[in-house]
Amino acid sequence: MSDPSVIEPSTRYFRPEAFTADETLSAEEREALRERIRELLRSRDAVLVAHYYTDAELQRLADETGGCVADSLEMARFGAEHPASTLAVAGVRFMGETAKILTPDKRVIMPDLEATCSLDVGCPADAFAAFCDQHPDRTVVVYANTSAAVKARADWVVTSSIAVDVVAYLHQRGEKILWAPDKYLGDYVRRQTGADMLLWDGSCIVHEEFRGLELADLRREHPGAKVLVHPESPAAVVEQADVVGSTSQLIRAVTEMEAETFIVATDAGIFHKMHEAAPGKTLIEAPTAGRSATCRSCAHCPWMAMNGLRSLASALEAGEPQVTVDPDVAAGARRSLNRMLDFAAERARQVLGNGDA
Repeated sequence: MSDPSVIEPSTRYFRPEAFTADETLSAEEREALRERIRELLRSRDAVLVAHYYTDAELQRLADETGGCVADSLEMARFGAEHPASTLAVAGVRFMGETAKILTPDKRVIMPDLEATCSLDVGCPADAFAAFCDQHPDRTVVVYANTSAAVKARADWVVTSSIAVDVVAYLHQRGEKILWAPDKYLGDYVRRQTGADMLLWDGSCIVHEEFRGLELADLRREHPGAKVLVHPESPAAVVEQADVVGSTSQLIRAVTEMEAETFIVATDAGIFHKMHEAAPGKTLIEAPTAGRSATCRSCAHCPWMAMNGLRSLASALEAGEPQVTVDPDVAAGARRSLNRMLDFAAERARQVLGNGDA
């Protein structure tokens, strides 16, 4: 007889929906909050922008109210182009900061300013500046999952969808790179470009948990499945991927590839949009360290989970907490962000965003 405490991998990793931040709400409470948020968005001249990794309820609300569900850069770009005077950002703090940097005249609010990111926290601005000062001969390239102060210290900001192109361009110019903060994404970029890259020792607590050996076992159970991997994952996972890409690129892969089953190595919040885009396909979570083991996120960012209906309604009611960025810091960060945007425009590319996140 099988042990009922042991969950088979095909069940353990399958999730038809993303995690729900407000699981304790009754159906009546949930609908009342949804309606209150809709009314507040209208009365406060606000628009909701939500990341792919947030609760499915928030993603639905953003879509239903004329907002945006996207990766962090596209969230900021949408907010900059939208006429609303207030941006309600459901995501993590660096996303709110990026929105404020690109739209300094707008009010930017978030459900909880304590919602941060392990990549951001793991790359303090002072320590990073000292690291850069030790290597003045290197061009500083930072991932979008960083604070405004770190972006201001950088020469370039990149998203996961354009990082390889930017570094390849710099490599062709003979430039050596100082990269931060994600060492796994940096290693992937280095292997793709052959560039001389010095990597900051940082990682995403979600993507770092995916396991290569367990993924190989799961692939054997599902021999027809295609493997989709975000490049913040360890090399042993990336090497097994059929597609490596940003959040937007992975969602597109589900819709464009002919396979019926996909093993997905990124935050489980992405499953909402994947199911919406390709409702007839089967999605399986790539294995992490395990829910009964030592994993800290179990394929879902704990800070993303801080965004909920209650906290969003409270933020819209009060008009706070507001995201603020020192004007001098914002000016420096805007320069490095615009360098990436100009690079993309010159090559007639569409920058789809970071996918962390």
